[in-house]
Amino acid sequence: MGGSRYIITDQNQTYFITCTVVGWIDLFTRFEYKNIIIDSLTHCIENKGLIINGWVLMTNHIHFIGRCEEPHKMSDFLRDFKKFTSKKLIAVIKEIPESRRDWLLDKFNFEARRTNRAENYKIWQDDNHPIDLQEIDAYQKLEYIHDNPVKAAIIEIPEHYIYSSARDYAGIGGLLKIELI
Repeated sequence: MGGSRYIITDQNQTYFITCTVVGWIDLFTRFEYKNIIIDSLTHCIENKGLIINGWVLMTNHIHFIGRCEEPHKMSDFLRDFKKFTSKKLIAVIKEIPESRRDWLLDKFNFEARRTNRAENYKIWQDDNHPIDLQEIDAYQKLEYIHDNPVKAAIIEIPEHYIYSSARDYAGIGGLLKIELI
């Protein structure tokens, strides 16, 4: 099947998306970095036609099930989300007392030079691995998303992880406005 299987063919279809930090670097270990992702997704939900059905933010990637309403496009959202969060993350890495500051900046700078895909720093891998939910079981992917922090031994019960929609599905309420499947 090759790489062509994982492309966004319908800009307003619901997809299972994974955005991964280059080199699987554990970037999202500080709440300052996690909140950049939450704030950006909130902005896109409120202003860019993004609808999220499920999500989880792990230390080195984010999974979500979602779509963009017309006239917005999923490809545009992903491009803008990654560009904005990359710039904001780099600014905050430089600003806060981060013990890994030089190491992180060096890794992200190396990746920008290696791939020639960013000017100074590259945080996100290029591929988003979009899977059209018409082709798979949405509930199976939702369970997979919610089980990520359990499998990573961060928590025992999915809804105890605050950076996930498992809370919404358990009736607790989470950090993002989501649309239940």
